[in-house]
Amino acid sequence: MNDFALWPVLAGAAAFFAVGAIWYGALFGKAWQRAAGLTDEAVRGGNMALIFALTFAFEMLIAMVLWHLIARTNPLPHVVMMMAVGFAVGVMIPAIGINYLYQRKSGMLFAIDAGHFLVGMAAMGGVFLLFV
Repeated sequence: MNDFALWPVLAGAAAFFAVGAIWYGALFGKAWQRAAGLTDEAVRGGNMALIFALTFAFEMLIAMVLWHLIARTNPLPHVVMMMAVGFAVGVMIPAIGINYLYQRKSGMLFAIDAGHFLVGMAAMGGVFLLFV
């Protein structure tokens, strides 16, 4: 298995991105908007092309790191999922939790965003299983 493989990384990032589209759209869009304190005008007023492009770029970086770890360790399928979910639970969610504490963000916003990271990383891990 190659340390960097474009197709798994692209597919993993796309899975994470798709989870975000559903998560912040149909599932929790309005609740997230209220918790974040954003008006409809503020949401529409953002440069969505830039936001989506940077989001995908960051998700590509996450996918590259996770794929590199998987490629270097050649884990069993259940361990791939443990790594993906563990990355969310052990690194990503605590990191946003620390930031939200100091920024005085609400528990609701934290729960919505943490859930996105957890489900998004699980989706990425599931996609990676197709390539290992």
